Amino acid sequence: MTLIGYHASHEQFPPSELLRLVSDAEQAGFGCAKSSDHFHPWSERQGQSGFAWSWLGAAMQATNFDFGIISAPGYRYHPAVLAQAAATIGEMFPGRLWLSLGTGEAINEAITGEYWPEKAERNARLRECVDIFRALFDGETVTHRGRVTVVEAKLYSRPPHPVPIYGAAVTSATAAFCATWADGLLTTGGDIETVRGVVDAFRDNGGEGKPVHIQHALSWAPEGEQAIEEALHQWSAPSVGGDAAWDLRRPCDFDTVGKMVTLEHLRKCVAISSDPARHRADLEALATLSPAAIHLHCVGRNQKAFIEMAAKHLVRIS
Repeated sequence: MTLIGYHASHEQFPPSELLRLVSDAEQAGFGCAKSSDHFHPWSERQGQSGFAWSWLGAAMQATNFDFGIISAPGYRYHPAVLAQAAATIGEMFPGRLWLSLGTGEAINEAITGEYWPEKAERNARLRECVDIFRALFDGETVTHRGRVTVVEAKLYSRPPHPVPIYGAAVTSATAAFCATWADGLLTTGGDIETVRGVVDAFRDNGGEGKPVHIQHALSWAPEGEQAIEEALHQWSAPSVGGDAAWDLRRPCDFDTVGKMVTLEHLRKCVAISSDPARHRADLEALATLSPAAIHLHCVGRNQKAFIEMAAKHLVRIS
């Protein structure tokens, strides 16, 4: 059975409000949750950027949810430090955390002033970091000199079983790369055939039998125009697509490029409708891919109303 999860967007809401919302989501019947991990918001209009790892401990204490979080090691986070953060959460809440690792975006990772490389180099650095994570989770003393450097690091506080490491992918090529090392896959929703291609690439290259999680962006409001307005206001900037999404460095840069995003383009990234049946149909289509969970990211600011609607129409699907 596919669980319906709630996505906690740190770019859009203060951590204190997100803590209340994720509790509301559990009460409404959502089956799990996941969290973003940003240093900056995508847009000045979003205006938030709480530290996800501080929030995550509080959120897991406040709920009984299993949680996922997506992070990018090797730039803003040294892999040993990020592994320690995940191990600490895993020790306090055994079996409830999975960690998805990706190659990141400049808007978050370039803040250290380090050179921001092309995708192939970022993939190679991520692969090194994964090996470091696994060795640390296994209790080894790690020394590694390569694209990242670790000298005699050992995690003393660890969970009974290593935190699962998923790969984050939005293309078939990246999904195939992740399948060679990941315990599971995190990808985005949208057009069912596009998602199917990503999921199939993961399963066909070593990911068969491993859990797949889908983060599905939507905009719902009681009136269609309001759903459109919220999507344009909050999510036109992150929907720019192409290499710009990985290489732009400031929220104001995303806002500038986001002005060129049309509603037609945005609809390819976000399911926009006031009709709960339309959203349910999208989830039922994605469920045919047999994911472990579909995490709903309502991109509008009307989160309480969305949670109430989802409790009636979306949190349980066949």
